Amino acid sequence: MSLTGQLLIGQRTVTGTRAEIQATDPATGKPLTPVYPGGGETEVDQACALAEAAFASYRESSLDERAMFLETIASEIEVLGDALITRAMAETGLPRARLEGERGRTCGQLRLFASVVRAGEWLDVRLDPPLPERQPMPRVDLRQRHVALGPVAVFGASNFPLAFSVAGGDTASSLAAGCPVVVKGHSAHPGTSELIGRAVHAAVAKCELPEGVFSLLFGAGNEIGQALVADPRIQAVGFTGSRRGGTALMQTAQRRPQPIPVYAEMSSINPVFLLPEALKNRGKEIAESFVAALTLGAGQFCTNPGLLLGVKGEALDAFLVAAGEAVKASAAQTMLTPGIHGAYEDGVGALAGHDRVREIARGQAGDGPYQCQAALFAAAADDFLADEALQAEVFGASALVVECADLQEMQRVAAHLEGQLTATLQLDDGDLEAAKALLPVLERKAGRVLVDGWPTGVEVCHAMVHGGPFPATSDARSTSVGSSAIRRFLRPVCYQNLPAALLPEALQDANPLDVTRLVDGRREL
Repeated sequence: MSLTGQLLIGQRTVTGTRAEIQATDPATGKPLTPVYPGGGETEVDQACALAEAAFASYRESSLDERAMFLETIASEIEVLGDALITRAMAETGLPRARLEGERGRTCGQLRLFASVVRAGEWLDVRLDPPLPERQPMPRVDLRQRHVALGPVAVFGASNFPLAFSVAGGDTASSLAAGCPVVVKGHSAHPGTSELIGRAVHAAVAKCELPEGVFSLLFGAGNEIGQALVADPRIQAVGFTGSRRGGTALMQTAQRRPQPIPVYAEMSSINPVFLLPEALKNRGKEIAESFVAALTLGAGQFCTNPGLLLGVKGEALDAFLVAAGEAVKASAAQTMLTPGIHGAYEDGVGALAGHDRVREIARGQAGDGPYQCQAALFAAAADDFLADEALQAEVFGASALVVECADLQEMQRVAAHLEGQLTATLQLDDGDLEAAKALLPVLERKAGRVLVDGWPTGVEVCHAMVHGGPFPATSDARSTSVGSSAIRRFLRPVCYQNLPAALLPEALQDANPLDVTRLVDGRREL
């Protein structure tokens, strides 16, 4: 499939009229063709009008129709074959194996949401039959289901060009909920975005759905994104990116005459608590596995461990030596974009120049233009608590070890942390009491608490939570990964005393959709 550099508005291909964007190969620094003229207010209006027109019928499409659509998108992505992988490699510098795995995850989560749609539990059907004889007041017939919010704006992410972009988790869960989607493709990988967008485009046509169910826009700067969020037809936003970008969209959404939810994943340093017995018994092993997690993907995962806390002493000193050796042995890796590389260099430079921070080790220097040299630093807990600059995320393979005087100080640091996507406990049996004291704090700080692993693996399944208190995300009640993600784009509606002829299928007495229901407070399978 050849790339055209065009926007996809419904079933039309449109050449933009605003400033161009052009991808850069981060491994070489060379620009890639084609260029992508951006869209503006006219294109946003067209895409949103089509999405609004599609919503009425798409939200009431049958469970099987919607599930088949998601499965068709996955199949169309697979049909792209190697052309998708080679273009994504050129635009991101990511290795083939990583991108092939990410493609599998992308198609897997589309198929997961297809199964979720068919099961129908997301409808959360509740029936409270009438009680005409109840005293002192009879109860009327009450029935509840969840319905789609409306058209959703999705922003492609820089660090996951497939799994968190055009047909990623936000798009999959929105479409599963019955919401048309307008995607703003990320400017770092427009070719990859166009290929995926055309796969969705083809699936819409094959499934004979309204054309406005999906559109893909491109644009330089913030204009098109702000216009998309401000459009009154958009009813929710999915975003993965920087804290600055996410909060800007939140402010736009809240300034609207009708404010809307923004589900933004933004910033996390993913603290790891090195408890004493584990550190004493297997510090070298933990150090080596930590550095592997730190440097995975040049540290460009939202869950790379960027902060470690341990109690000062011989065990922590030995850990620092082992981790430092592993960092020194780590090869440089190409970062996703020149901008990300520049921000990483600034962040590492600030830590290296801080008078209360000491450098433990640097990784091997690279010979490419935008390569990440891993870095490990250490600081005392008092200094960490006193300086907000030490608590900021450095997006890339950089981490800070906080040296605590004792477990009580570790607890104080934990309580001081901002909201996080993850918190990890490295513990042995002798650490259970210390872990038990930390756990209530970590439950308040993170969306996922894990033991004796590393947070970089985010499983796409039913129990996963990829979210957390601000600034990890804009809404701690939600997740962007896992089947619960569909709930972000739904709202409940109660139907009182409706005649049987007016009831939606999900609420009919005969249960024609064969879904789980709560009937008079009792779960009916």
